[in-house]
Amino acid sequence: LLTILAIAVAKASHSSANKGWIRQSPTSLFAKSPRQSITSLSNSDARQQRDDGPQHYTTAPLFSLRGGSNDDEDEEDDADEILRKKREEHEKLVKYRTEQQLLYQLRSTYLTEMLAARGVPNLPTIASVSTADGEKPPEKVDWDCALSTDDDPKSCLYSFDAEPDTKVVAPLGTDQWISLSALNRLRRTDPTKVEPMWHSRYSILNSWFADTSEFSLLQHVGVKGFFVSSVLLDGGNGMVLRSLLILGVLSALVLLMPLLEYIVGRIIVSAPFWAQWPTWGRVARAGFPLKLLIGQLVWKGVASSFAKVENEVREYIVDLECEILEESVPVTVGVGAEDEEEEEELEEDEGIEMDSEDFDEYDDEYDEYDDEY
Repeated sequence: LLTILAIAVAKASHSSANKGWIRQSPTSLFAKSPRQSITSLSNSDARQQRDDGPQHYTTAPLFSLRGGSNDDEDEEDDADEILRKKREEHEKLVKYRTEQQLLYQLRSTYLTEMLAARGVPNLPTIASVSTADGEKPPEKVDWDCALSTDDDPKSCLYSFDAEPDTKVVAPLGTDQWISLSALNRLRRTDPTKVEPMWHSRYSILNSWFADTSEFSLLQHVGVKGFFVSSVLLDGGNGMVLRSLLILGVLSALVLLMPLLEYIVGRIIVSAPFWAQWPTWGRVARAGFPLKLLIGQLVWKGVASSFAKVENEVREYIVDLECEILEESVPVTVGVGAEDEEEEEELEEDEGIEMDSEDFDEYDDEYDEYDDEY
């Protein structure tokens, strides 16, 4: 029975070998061991070779794997994977450096704006370097000054109507008037709102209030105005005024020191003061952190009080500067302009008459000297 089954399996394998396959039935696979199957296959191949001639068959397809991996393709895939990883790392590095550069520029811009807001000069800010699309940068312009009266009132860009008997100024050749005192007070409190009054067409601050400008209003204020404007208000961006205030406060304390010593001594030895020992004794015996905190609070209170005093003094000096400008800036158009021209002509005539009188006196003295010798 076993021999018959082996012959049947050999025939089946011989028929499938022509197609490159070896097909075996499940029964033969379970019925015989692998060694017996290989022996029977070898006998059947030898028999077929004797019948059909020399043919070459092998049992390798039975034990070989279908398909396979290509070494060249694997190497190319590995190289592509390495390049892809390098490209991703390079993109991440470029993105990181770009973000750091943007953050650096942002920090630099923020620091420049803060320093400019605190009064550090000659720093490029966003407002100083930016120009709106389609607009020209502000241009320098001369000024006209007029006197606002009840008979000839003038409008004001800041307060709609200028007060009577006050001077108003406007860019040369325009009627966009603004009160001289209001303009000066606005440039001292908030300079960024000055040029937008004229829609940023004119460089008002650089034209009318700069020492280097030929149209400066400050060239008419004299020595008193120079001391008030250039020394007290503009000196060291306010450091001169602050230093003078500190010096004044220290001088007052030194002058009042004997009185203060007497008052403090009487308070320390008084009975009501020591009656509150349970209250302030806790603070006196407290640790250093609490004393430091109390010192910080006291310092903040003193600093805020000094800042209020400084603002009050500064406002008073600004009002004084406005009065000096009202008195010194000449009227160029309208009421009052003719009177000032007549006064200037009279002064010139008086100067000429005085020069002629001096010349006559000199001539007489020369004649006397000539007669003597």
